[in-house]
Parts: sequence; C-alpha cells; structure tokens
Amino acid sequence: MKKYSFKINGNAYEVSVKNVDENIAKVEVNGNTYSVEFDQFIETTKTPKLVRSQVVPSTDITPSEQKTSSPSGPKGAGFVKSPLPGTILDVHVAVGDQVRSGDKLITLEAMKMENIIHSDKAGNVVKVNVKKGEPVMEGDILIEIG
Repeated sequence: MKKYSFKINGNAYEVSVKNVDENIAKVEVNGNTYSVEFDQFIETTKTPKLVRSQVVPSTDITPSEQKTSSPSGPKGAGFVKSPLPGTILDVHVAVGDQVRSGDKLITLEAMKMENIIHSDKAGNVVKVNVKKGEPVMEGDILIEIG
C-alpha cells in the first residue's frame, strides 16, 4: 500500500493506493474508497523468484576424469598431468630416474596449499616438462614416464 499527499486547487488530499489489478486500482481518498480504471493495462512489477538448481556432486553423475595415465593401462609412455592450476614448487625427479608407483614426483602449490603429485606407474622418467617456479594449468603434461 502506497500513500500520497496531494494539493489540488488549494485542497489537501490524502490518497492511499490499496490494490492494483490489471487496469483497475482501488484507492482511498480522504477516507472514501474509489475504483479507478486506467486507459491502458498496467503491469505490476513482481519480484522474480530465484530458483537454484540442485547441486549434485560430480562423482555421483559422471565418472571422474583421470588426470594421470592408468596404472593398469599399457606399459608404454605415461603422462603425469597437473590436476589443477598452480605453481611448481619443486621437481623431485630428473630425466633418466627410475620411479615406482607412488613415488613423489612434483610439489605443486595451488590455492595456497602444497599438493604432492605421485607417480601412478613404474618406469623411467623420459621427459620433465616443467621447472621450479613455473606456472601450470590443469591438464598440462608435467612428466612423461616410459
């Protein structure tokens, strides 16, 4: 309900708008109620209803994507990829090093946290694509194990 004070030809009027439905408004002028019809259709503004979709963990609907090569996969070259964007804090292996499954390869800083990236397969380090202090994006190939 909106209230207005008008002065018309020196006369004071207290007007309250009670209800607006399509092109008819119910108003009260100095205690008397009137129905006022408008020439054109007036749309009342409505507050939009916000509807959020239900959040479901991605693990429940879709299988998670592998960020590294599969341990049970073929024993050819395997790529160790960055699981998230960040900065390389330390590289714990060099080209030619022998690694086993679970060995520490890289320390990655992401979101102010240190993340240790381990080997998911045994083999020799064929190529190291990153250096200490280098920024990486999610999915970048960090190390190749053959």
